[in-house]
Amino acid sequence: MRTIIFSLFILFIFSSCKNQSDNSISVREYFNYGDTGVQVDGIKMIPIETPVGKFKVWTKRFGNNPRIKVLLLHGGPAMTHEYLESFESFFPKEGIEFYEYDQLGSYYSDQPKDSSLWTIDHFVEEVEQVRQALHLDKNNFYLLGQSWGGILAMEYALKYQQNIKGLIISNMTASYTKYGRYNEDVLRAQLRPSLRDSLKGYEDRNDLKNPVYTDLVMNEFYKKHICRLEEWPDPLLRAFKHMNEEVYVIMQGPSEFKPGGRLVGWERWEDMKKITVPTLCIGAKYDTMNPEEMDEMSKNVQHGRYLYCPEGSHLALWDDQQHYFPGVIQFLKDVDDGKF
Repeated sequence: MRTIIFSLFILFIFSSCKNQSDNSISVREYFNYGDTGVQVDGIKMIPIETPVGKFKVWTKRFGNNPRIKVLLLHGGPAMTHEYLESFESFFPKEGIEFYEYDQLGSYYSDQPKDSSLWTIDHFVEEVEQVRQALHLDKNNFYLLGQSWGGILAMEYALKYQQNIKGLIISNMTASYTKYGRYNEDVLRAQLRPSLRDSLKGYEDRNDLKNPVYTDLVMNEFYKKHICRLEEWPDPLLRAFKHMNEEVYVIMQGPSEFKPGGRLVGWERWEDMKKITVPTLCIGAKYDTMNPEEMDEMSKNVQHGRYLYCPEGSHLALWDDQQHYFPGVIQFLKDVDDGKF
């Protein structure tokens, strides 16, 4: 009798463990990258072919999960993966495999000087080459783009969504015109008139590197709408320090206040309905993007969800982590579980 009871107990424990592990990854599995030879902490330099030659881009892998693999696309353009290091505090605990990645021209990757490379089309093809090198596919590949990375994620999805399982557009509207208009008509209009006049004076003289102007932009705009933390975290400071200003100016223009560069005129608002994969759009109350537009975008795609960060700004992944990360993680789990 005792043997029968013990056998039933073991069967119960095994069944319980099996049910609990259906959607989880053990610690041993998570840190098993299958690497042989010299261990390099998940870092891989991926060769990229372009019309002007071959280059390499930096990637770093965290974890092993055959069902959920997230590629992070940083903003800028030409910022770095460093400000996305906040994901390291949240994804590993959930067993989510993810990849940090410096796009071509960014600090840890090659930085060619041929300006013909700095186009949306180039970066879309670059992401596709990175995807292939990392062996990500429609059964496990989630693409998360923040800010400029959100533009890149949308463009990639519109061309290659057959390769994606889920898409996350973080803090980016689908219209550069709407972005500029919100900055000018809403955020800048909130500034006191004397400050607006001072900023305009520097901008009219194209004196955008004047320390007085940069201090005004930092204190009156960045600390209210880019990141609202009183003390900016080290990964964010490193990303700003390592930004490739040449690429940034070519594509974005010299000022967050006056969006310009090659991205002027970028418009995908009407094309959002073509995105069929599960899509999460993230907006924040104090963002440089209108959060209502991200809500509308989530309704324009065919299978969308909206995540609102009521305490966050453009970098809600830092200043509103209590809303940002649970929402992102829940989306990934729901798509993985087939609940979307």
